[in-house]
Amino acid sequence: MSVASIQSDRLGANPFVVEGPIVSGSGIPGPNFSLGAVAGGDRESEWVYCQLVLASQTTLQPGQWFQWTRDYVASLLTTATAVVGQRCGVFSGAAQPPTLTGGGPVGAITLAPGTYYVWLQRNGQAPSQVATATAALVVAETTTTPGQASAPGSATATTKAIANVNFAAANQTFTATTVNGSNLLTSLSGLNAGSGPFIGAAVSGTGIAGGTTISGITYSPSGVVQSITLSANATANGTGITITATGVIEATLMRPFLSKVN
Repeated sequence: MSVASIQSDRLGANPFVVEGPIVSGSGIPGPNFSLGAVAGGDRESEWVYCQLVLASQTTLQPGQWFQWTRDYVASLLTTATAVVGQRCGVFSGAAQPPTLTGGGPVGAITLAPGTYYVWLQRNGQAPSQVATATAALVVAETTTTPGQASAPGSATATTKAIANVNFAAANQTFTATTVNGSNLLTSLSGLNAGSGPFIGAAVSGTGIAGGTTISGITYSPSGVVQSITLSANATANGTGITITATGVIEATLMRPFLSKVN
């Protein structure tokens, strides 16, 4: 049986809320759950409750990869700091109530230095920041960029292998309507909230300026994606335009861990 060691008035675990900064003696309770506690959701998703200590201002983006120790202290994953045998997962997004009005993945959050508590996803369908993705692979690898993974066709020497990760495709495509001078994509087709696209992904297509990324996503109360906000305005009108998203794509996590040095 399990024994509750911490009590909170929160109605269940919300993996999209970052708790903190926690200041000793401030009267703000923290942590609100036992470190290592697990929360579940749809699409076989599981999140693990971890401590995150930041020495400088840091922006957490959906899909960033983290590793955590046996004491559930998390850190951004890089090749240099990766420890073989440690478990890992992704930050799937953040929102502070009442900004989350609908379903679906949520956005980035900028945090001041301090001690925080976050839910990191270890199972199910999730956003993943990747330099390269090869469809159908079940092993990814670390990179030198904090929080970014890669899944090339063959292993890169000296990286650390991340076992139990699968990418259904190397990118994501969907269709949308563009309006010249507007940064909104509307009349979306071929996507859903769980599979992306995700905030931070690079997008390309007719009428989309080079270097454009997704900066926001609007959902209906039931979790349907209604519109996508881009970091730059479209340069042409278009209907049924094929949009390709890369850099932050859907991954299937199966309790990944750092398995070896390549």
